[in-house]
Amino acid sequence: MKKLSLLIAVLMCSISLFSQLVPVVDSIPMRDGKKLAADIYIPSALSQGGPIILIQTPYNRQYYRYSLPLGVGLNMENSNYVFVIVDWRGFYGSASAMVANPNRGQDGYDVVEWIASKSWSNGKIGTWGPSALGKIQFQTAKENPPHLTCIAPLVAAPQFDYSEYFPGGVYRTEYVQQLDQLGYGMSSFLLSNPFFSNTWTYVQNQNYYPSSIKVPTFMIGGWYDFNVEFMLPFFAGIQTSSDITVRSKHKLMMGPWAHGGFGQATVGSCQQGDLIYNEACHWSDSLAIRFFEFHLRNMDNNWESEPVVSYFQMGENTWQQSLKWPISEIQNFKLYLSEDMILRPETPASNSAFSTIIYDPRNPSPTIGGPTLRNDLLQGPYDQSPLVESRNDVLVFSTPILSQNVRLIGSSKVHLFVSSNRFDTDFTARITDVYPDGRSMILVDGIKRMRFRNGYRTLDTASMVPGNVYEIDIDLPNTAITFLAGHRIRLDISSSNYPRFDRNINNGGTMYVAGDTLVAENKVFHNASHGSNVEMKLESYPTQISENKIQNQMKIYPNPTHESLKISCNIASGKIEIFSVFGQLVYSEILTNSVSKVDISNLKSGYYIIKSKFGTERFVKF
Repeated sequence: MKKLSLLIAVLMCSISLFSQLVPVVDSIPMRDGKKLAADIYIPSALSQGGPIILIQTPYNRQYYRYSLPLGVGLNMENSNYVFVIVDWRGFYGSASAMVANPNRGQDGYDVVEWIASKSWSNGKIGTWGPSALGKIQFQTAKENPPHLTCIAPLVAAPQFDYSEYFPGGVYRTEYVQQLDQLGYGMSSFLLSNPFFSNTWTYVQNQNYYPSSIKVPTFMIGGWYDFNVEFMLPFFAGIQTSSDITVRSKHKLMMGPWAHGGFGQATVGSCQQGDLIYNEACHWSDSLAIRFFEFHLRNMDNNWESEPVVSYFQMGENTWQQSLKWPISEIQNFKLYLSEDMILRPETPASNSAFSTIIYDPRNPSPTIGGPTLRNDLLQGPYDQSPLVESRNDVLVFSTPILSQNVRLIGSSKVHLFVSSNRFDTDFTARITDVYPDGRSMILVDGIKRMRFRNGYRTLDTASMVPGNVYEIDIDLPNTAITFLAGHRIRLDISSSNYPRFDRNINNGGTMYVAGDTLVAENKVFHNASHGSNVEMKLESYPTQISENKIQNQMKIYPNPTHESLKISCNIASGKIEIFSVFGQLVYSEILTNSVSKVDISNLKSGYYIIKSKFGTERFVKF
């Protein structure tokens, strides 16, 4: 009986709490006479007027009836704000208001000014929301509605940029597929404009407007989000070009977060992919609340003393601060690819070394985590070693085990000397943080399509001459990570990363149409005259790693390999064992030389682990 009474009490409490989230449903008239559907949540204490948090969404306002953001949850009565949640024109409750080429900024203006006229509004209105809900905040602010007080966009920037959809000239397959599924219908325009053109110039100019921002802005982003390279430049833009009365009031926070939208990883959540960042849990909410308390409630909460830029230094897992981004004091540092698959600060000594990638578009290197959007893909930091680095279509270059912490703060660039036996192909790069237990956690990635090596306009493009060596750069996004002592920095080079990026079918013909699929033999050169390297903004890299520190480490090369494997231990004797990915011992031998050649021709193609008292390494037999 007591259990039944307790159950009833819990249910009644739940019903009572849920009843607090029953909104006032209204429709907001636009200047063209059409109306947008709105849910309005008014705490009893604010029925005669209070500050407003406005959310404009294309993802169905009614979902918020199950829980409100910013920690409000179900208990609306304890909120210090009235929440107004509006369906975009053309979506869900506002579907009937759709018109061709809607001006969402003007709609936002009309919504803000309608709210300001209501008795439950005190005229102070802030906006909040991630992704598309963030982009529309910029569009609304551009129109300068008189009662808009401040905006807090998450993982969002206003740009509509060629490089967002065609980074390195390559179509972002899964990203646009997800946007189409959400109802944006962008693929037709994008696939009709795969080259940079006057159309793109016009579109980009229309969507970059830092000088139009006249309200304090708190931008919140994540290092595993795909908007990093658009958020950071726009924040720099509003710092220097927005209305002079608010330039000093903008702030930026970059956490260890993915884009969110599905799964367990959201902006501010503790769990991000396979990693947990307890030191950043819910910081996005707590700082946004302080921002709103200062600007909407006039609270003296020391908000103005918060850093202009707060960024999370992963690895150390600490919050750092700066007055701007990028941090100019951090210098570029080059690590060169070498024949033995080691990344070193010295240029290679070999005169002819190169490594080969056999790239088959019918079996591309898979996307495992990273800055994805499609809801069937992993998002955020995941281990690349089992499903990416174990394949025979990836080149894996790693530093020796680091003897001290090394900080990466900023963007990176992979500079490669390459060739192919095809007229067109792609080269991809991933940087990972390799843990002592062998996990290789994705940080950033990028791609370059060879026909676009000279630029992205139609006249810039050129086919490759098979066998010719070309220089290319692959740009990698900003991040902040400390590679801890005992870890390694790794660079994975391949020719695909699908479905994050389109698969090049290697025939050199028209892109994004059916055609002959060809296997490419692609080469990456790493020698004295062709010094392929990765350029990173590093602090405290041990430029002279003592040979005493690495002399007992085992080195294996080439990797991937086919017939034989060279093993270097710098010690003339010791047992080595080779295991399959399933842990089965498939080979063992006592080495008698410091450099030994091991015949692996009898092993099946696949991923193997080699162990000795000198260390553990992975290699691929193809």
